[in-house]
Order: sequence, then C-alpha cells, then structure tokens
Amino acid sequence: MPNENNSITKFKDREHAADLLISKLKNELEEENPKEIAVFGVPRGGVILANTIYKNRCANYFDIVIPRKLGAPNNKELGIGAIMDKDTVYLNEYVVKALRVPPDYIESEKLSQVQEIGRRTLLYRPKQEEYEIKDKIIILVDDGAATGATLVVSARWIKKSKPKKIIIAIPVAPNETVELLKNEADKVVTILIPPTSNFTSVAQFYDNFEEITDDKVVKIMKELDQK
Repeated sequence: MPNENNSITKFKDREHAADLLISKLKNELEEENPKEIAVFGVPRGGVILANTIYKNRCANYFDIVIPRKLGAPNNKELGIGAIMDKDTVYLNEYVVKALRVPPDYIESEKLSQVQEIGRRTLLYRPKQEEYEIKDKIIILVDDGAATGATLVVSARWIKKSKPKKIIIAIPVAPNETVELLKNEADKVVTILIPPTSNFTSVAQFYDNFEEITDDKVVKIMKELDQK
C-alpha cells in the first residue's frame, strides 16, 4: 500500500506529525460535536502528539492511557503482546508459539508490566480521576506503531467503558499493522503506510525522534491541571 501522503517520506518531529494528523482528523470530525470528542495519548511519545491535537481544538478533553508492551524472553524490545490491567491483555499468539514462550514467563512479565503501569499512573495521573469515555468519540494517539500491540490493548480497554466511537490516529505504521488496528477501531487515520518489509522501527520515519522523559509527560499533565 502506498504512502497516504506522497509529499513526505519523514516527519521533522512529533509536532510535525501531529499537524499532519490534525488536517486529516478535522475532515473526519467536521460533523461531530466538539464537546463529545476526547483525545488520549499513549506515553510517552504519543502524549506529545495528543497534546498538540488537543491544543488545536480537535478535542474537548485530553488524557492518557498507560498500556505496556510484553517483552520476549532475552529480548525485551521484541513484543509478544501488551497489557493494560490484569483483565485486559493482548497476546500475539503467532510470536508466542514461534518463540515457544513458556506460560510462567508470560505471567511473570504481565505482573512486572502491571507494576510499571502502577508506577506511571501515580506519576502521570496522581489524582486518578475517572476517565471520560462513555458516549465520547475517542481519538487514541501514538507517535507510530510497529506491531500495534499497545494500541490494540488500549482500544479494547477503552471499549469496556462504551465510547460512541474510537479513532486510532498514528503518523506511521506498516501495512500489516494498520490492517490489524482496523479490527479494533471505527477508523484508523494514518499519514505513512510503508510495506511491512520496509519497516524496521518508528524512529526511521522521523528526523528528530528524541526520547521523551517521564518529566516531560508530567509537565504536560500538570499544565493540563492548571487550565
């Protein structure tokens, strides 16, 4: 599948990627009531994009969701799935079987990541206010997706609170991942869809893909509280 925007092959940075998504989202949302639209960012990089989208008045509410990738044995960068809480887990069964990942390892990794979700929740959302999801149009945002596991599990978790609609908005994802995400959302909005064979990482599609720190996310969330 070709790029949806043939004029670019890379994003300057996350803000540039967000601006391009905003143009497409405005077309998608032009007939919707702005008061019903909420944007949720996936930490850490997705929070930058979600905040930019919110500031451009594409949504009336901004928050974050905190999924975690489940890493493979001896290679944490390789995802075998993702988790939101003990009741919302997505496993890539193909990868699990191919790597012969033992069930006890999966349980241990799930526990470890739930603990990390707890740490980040206390840091990013210390008030732990109720999420505004029911009957809302949710824009779920990340800075890109490789396997899509964290977005899959986030969308499934959001669905439990009965939103009106879920739109997944990502600047870049391989064709295979976009097709996977279409099963989890009412709409997937993307800018670049490279062939899976040409995709090695999200970072390759950014000139500036600096690491986003916990402090940066905390700062954005504190600014939100002050409004």
